Amino acid sequence: MGILKRMTFGVFIHRTDSIYDDVPSERYQFPKQYLTRAQQCEGDWIVYLEPSKVRGTKGYFAVAKVQEIIADPRNADMHLAVIEPGSYLDFGDPVPFRDADDIIEQGLLNDDGKISGRAQAAVRVLSPEDFARIVERGLGKDDDILPRTDQSVPVSGLQEAHAPFQHLPARQRISQLTNRAVRDRNFRKNVLRAYGERCAITGLRIINGGGRAEAEAAHIKPVEHDGPDIVSNGLALSGTAHWMFDRGLIGLSDDLDILVSRQSNDPDAVKTIVNLSGKLMAPDRPANRPRREFVAWHRENCFKH
Repeated sequence: MGILKRMTFGVFIHRTDSIYDDVPSERYQFPKQYLTRAQQCEGDWIVYLEPSKVRGTKGYFAVAKVQEIIADPRNADMHLAVIEPGSYLDFGDPVPFRDADDIIEQGLLNDDGKISGRAQAAVRVLSPEDFARIVERGLGKDDDILPRTDQSVPVSGLQEAHAPFQHLPARQRISQLTNRAVRDRNFRKNVLRAYGERCAITGLRIINGGGRAEAEAAHIKPVEHDGPDIVSNGLALSGTAHWMFDRGLIGLSDDLDILVSRQSNDPDAVKTIVNLSGKLMAPDRPANRPRREFVAWHRENCFKH
């Protein structure tokens, strides 16, 4: 009988202007000095942290599972933490490094209650208690941010039941990270935040009487086709635009021009809902804009030419 590996969580520090070849949802590049620490996290979950010196830092902003640690084939001095496909998840509520009372990552405190030098390490081990605390806060508790209601195809390996938000140990927190309803709720929250709750096709921002945005979060490359739960694979769309996008009546060019299918029974009517610019109203932040590979996939596999 094999020996079960002890769960080892970690923290990977990342910033969008990093000099390293990072794509947080796919890979994390690091120098040899962090190899031993990174290898401890192989097969387990890590939390991404944007450093405090970054202006407007998000703090702990995402979680992902490390599939394997490999030598970087393009750089002999570097290694890569390969992220398990489909595991990456942006927190709907990014967690600050420090709150009003103390720092969130208690394992960084020394015997005198001060922050130790470990806080400077780009890759470090995270205690199960700190992991559970960060994930609990990151997943949020907003009941008004609901998941998509059109998710009809089960995703392999992901649970469908709603998970309760309460103080849970790390092992039970992991079950939430693979829970479809929890992932959809966080995906929707991040996409609507990035798009200012405005439909990217029509340009309309409609808030109902209860203060809830009418726009929905649509995956460009669907989850059932291994599309990731990341903002750059998402669009904020009104119900009508979402329906047409999913059925290929609307698509996007690589330059984010809005395409209307000639196979629609009334293309001229469809064009009337498109904002006057004729282009997708994308987020200002480059990292949040639709990635070309996802847009191309939708155009080649969904859009009705």
